[in-house]
Amino acid sequence: MDSSSNEVIRDCPPFFKVYKDGRVERYFVTQPVPAGLDPTTGVQTKDVVISPAVKARIFMPQSTTPGQKLPLLVHYHGGGFSIGSAFDTFTYKVAAPLAKQANIVLVSIDYRLAPEHPLPIAHDDSWVGLQWVASHANGQGPEPWLNDNADPSRVFLAGESAGANIAHFVAVQAGVTKLVGLKIRGMLIVHPYFGTREPSDNELDKYVCPTSTEFDNDPIVNPAADPKLNEMACERVIVLVAEEDGFRNRGEAYYETLAKSGWRGKVEFFETKGEGHCFHVVINNHNTEVLKNKMVDFINKDI
Repeated sequence: MDSSSNEVIRDCPPFFKVYKDGRVERYFVTQPVPAGLDPTTGVQTKDVVISPAVKARIFMPQSTTPGQKLPLLVHYHGGGFSIGSAFDTFTYKVAAPLAKQANIVLVSIDYRLAPEHPLPIAHDDSWVGLQWVASHANGQGPEPWLNDNADPSRVFLAGESAGANIAHFVAVQAGVTKLVGLKIRGMLIVHPYFGTREPSDNELDKYVCPTSTEFDNDPIVNPAADPKLNEMACERVIVLVAEEDGFRNRGEAYYETLAKSGWRGKVEFFETKGEGHCFHVVINNHNTEVLKNKMVDFINKDI
């Protein structure tokens, strides 16, 4: 083998590195959790195929009874657009307890990852996922779990980190296209990842989103640059940040942008002191419980 094939041409820790021969090596590979019944939470999970490229996992709380329609939350996982999945341990740790505690049906959309699939593919896949969810609004969609148990008039969007970026994107798309069938009551933006020109992650931005030449002016990267932001199809938003998170100020900037955008909904801001980026995904402590309860309260406030 040509030794030059082992030359690293792009290094984007802690996500991935790319070799000269085109190979992509991820610094961290998340572990999958099999679908089925979780004996701890009583939540049942099921994997579905939306399209050849897009899949999803449905989380159903045990308290579901025949004929009962529960609020529906559509979730997008984080991971810098380049790691993670709807089926891994991190998504499970967030989604299963939330489905149980809030008593909701939760659908986590699995989108294709950069750099093999550069942006905006993740956003496009995620939009396909939301449209598929909307196809169940009349009770005649392809997935019985959604037809029978999900209330399309009580829909929430949520995501952490890069997933929060995606959740925002699909909410705007839903408003701009006047998506039929779903009433999006609220959105949970958790420790959001929005790019800037800051050198700390500029290389990652350029590599996962090669179509963006001016990051500050790309609506995918910077919501403040989106002239259609005020059309976002969502009644309420909560922006959750962590004090020690390097992206904390971006979350606050998003909150301020939304508040003055002309969007007619209500936006809230909540900060967890003394914690870092997506701490609730990797540790269990008092602040994790407080954050989970804040999310549950936001959802239940509208029910």
